[in-house]
Amino acid sequence: MAEQTALADIGSEDTGKPDAAVVRDALGVGIAVGLSGFAFGVTSAGSGLTVLQTCALSFLVFTGASQFALVGALAAGGNPLTAAAGAFFLGVRNAFYGLRLSQLLALPRAVRPFAAQWVIDETTAVALAQPTRRSVRIGFTVTGLTLYVLWNLTTLLGAVGAEAIGDTDAWGLDAAGPAVFLALLAPMLKTTTERAVAGVAVLLGLGLLPVLPAGVPVLAAALAAPAALYLEGRRSPRTSGDLKTADELKTANDAPREDR
Repeated sequence: MAEQTALADIGSEDTGKPDAAVVRDALGVGIAVGLSGFAFGVTSAGSGLTVLQTCALSFLVFTGASQFALVGALAAGGNPLTAAAGAFFLGVRNAFYGLRLSQLLALPRAVRPFAAQWVIDETTAVALAQPTRRSVRIGFTVTGLTLYVLWNLTTLLGAVGAEAIGDTDAWGLDAAGPAVFLALLAPMLKTTTERAVAGVAVLLGLGLLPVLPAGVPVLAAALAAPAALYLEGRRSPRTSGDLKTADELKTANDAPREDR
């Protein structure tokens, strides 16, 4: 039953696009984002982690934003447990991606643990943009493989390069990680609610930075999302009620009147 539901959800195989087009799009995303692993390598080495520790984070964790959050908090002198907690909460989103992708990919059980390592923002975006099961699998695989290989390779290059040049702060490379993260995030903020959440999160993070230990402001900034959802929920019933009333009035006006 679950297999049939998933198949129906992504439509007929006859409506798919050529495999070459899927591969091209997936490679574009994988290469563009994979190169930013260099910024992570530099940032991580600048925060005091060794090359081995930096490469282990990319090889085992592989969550992008969570990695930047962890090394950023450590670089600011934050408690390792607090830094890890902030990175963990950022990475939780991948679990929700997995719930959706498990239906679309419908992979054999033996393959799922390995595929889970590639469940991130970029692979999810490429997979969800595909119309068929075949193109979903191709997009997910090509994006995941390209991004994983490049991210780990450029992480190594960045970490080694950072050790070679010495103090990364003197070169301004400590800002590379946040800059890359903002560049990736900005295009995703398409609705007013998303922009409002981002704005409130920035205000919370910057406002609490001087008064809370390093790493804690990131956790506090996450409160912007539930607050926005709560306000959105309070507006929705009223809006739905207004629309319902308008529809009822329109129906009443359009209904044929009896001659008196």
